[in-house]
Amino acid sequence: MSRGPRGVGRLNALPPHDAERELLSCCGSRTWARAVADGRPYPDTAALKAACDAAFTRLTWEDVEEALSRHPRIGDRPAGADRESAWSRGEQSGVAGADREVTRRLHEGNLEYEKRFGHVFLICATGLDAGRMLEALTERLGNDTATERRIVREELAKIARLRLDKLLEHP
Repeated sequence: MSRGPRGVGRLNALPPHDAERELLSCCGSRTWARAVADGRPYPDTAALKAACDAAFTRLTWEDVEEALSRHPRIGDRPAGADRESAWSRGEQSGVAGADREVTRRLHEGNLEYEKRFGHVFLICATGLDAGRMLEALTERLGNDTATERRIVREELAKIARLRLDKLLEHP
């Protein structure tokens, strides 16, 4: 018994609004999700990923901020049962076993970062332990705004690529 199309075929088959909603779970920018959804149908995963990357190059900073607003602070584990919350918990699993001092420093660093840059600290946390996340946070606090915005865009794109893979594998 077939459950219907999977992967890119499933995304291609969705009505536009549903495709956009699915893509929003990968990146919280409506502009990005709409651009990728509007580019369908994609012949294969490589074409879809190329379209995703191209859509990132066209985002304004306001679009990036919209996406950032859907990400929790590093160390804050969303309790929701939705897909994004579950993905976020998995991505930040390296914080789960951190000692109290590292957790405290991450919390304080997050607040300092938000005060300095006006948005959450974003890092593709998959595979990183809390110490490495704290090290990156500390390093990035020394960046100027232009450098940090470039890094944030890169990290957001990394997260979206990983989540897109998850979406295609396990809708």
